Amino acid sequence: MIVKRIIPCLDVKEGKVVKGTNFVGLRELGDPVEMASAYSKAGADEIIFLDISATNEGRQTMVDIVKSTAENVFVPFTVGGGVRTIDDVTRLLKAGADKVGMNSAAVANPELIAESSARFGAQCIVVAIDAKRFDDGWHVMTHGGSKDSGIDAIEWAKTVEQKGAGEILLTSVDTDGVKDGFDIALTKAIVDTVRIPVIASGGCGKPEHFPEVFEKTDVSAALAASIFHENTFSIKEVKDRCTLQGVNIREA
Repeated sequence: MIVKRIIPCLDVKEGKVVKGTNFVGLRELGDPVEMASAYSKAGADEIIFLDISATNEGRQTMVDIVKSTAENVFVPFTVGGGVRTIDDVTRLLKAGADKVGMNSAAVANPELIAESSARFGAQCIVVAIDAKRFDDGWHVMTHGGSKDSGIDAIEWAKTVEQKGAGEILLTSVDTDGVKDGFDIALTKAIVDTVRIPVIASGGCGKPEHFPEVFEKTDVSAALAASIFHENTFSIKEVKDRCTLQGVNIREA
C-alpha cells in the first residue's frame, strides 16, 4: 500500500510567508526558512514553496531562500512560482530544490515541461494546476488564479502527463483558504484521469479533511497551509487522525 504524504505549503512573497483566501487578502506570517525547518522537524513528508510574487526580484529572493533551506531542511522540497524557462528550472535545482513546479509558463508553452523532464528527469518536474469550476467543468487558471485560460483542467492534466511531468500539484481556486475541506469532486476527476501522483491542495481546515480526501480519492498526497501556519493543528495531529482512520501514513 502506498504511503500517503502530508505536505505543508509556504506561499512566499518578497521573502516572507503569506496566506490569503481564494488567492487574495494576503497577510504576512513569517520567515520561510525558519518555518520550513520547523515543519521538517515536526514530521512533514515534504515541503512546497510557491513564490507568488514571481517578479525578477522575487525569483532572486527565492534562490537565496532555496539555498538556505537546503542547508536546514532534510525532507524533499519543491519550489515553484515565476518559473518561465529551462534556465529558471536549472537555477532552482542547482540552489538545492529537489523538484521545481511550473504553472502559467507551462500553459503558455507545454514544451517547457517536455524539455525540463528530458533534461532533469520527470521526478524533478511538478506541474501546478490551479482549477476553478465553470458551467462546463473546471478551467485552468493562470497568473496566481486570476486569469481563465479557457483550458479544460482534465484535458490539461492528460497533456501534462504526456509531456513528461512527474507529479501534479492540484489546487482548487474555489476552496483555497476556505477551510471547508478539499475539493473532492475536482481531485477525484483529475486523479482518475492520470497515472502520475497528484497532490490535493486548497480548502483544508481540520485534520479530518486529510483522511477524507485520501479515502474518497486515490490522491498521493495532501497539502495545507493555514492550519499549520496559524498553529491551529500540528502535523502530528493530522497524521494521528489519518492513522486512526486507517490511512497508511508515516509517523510524525
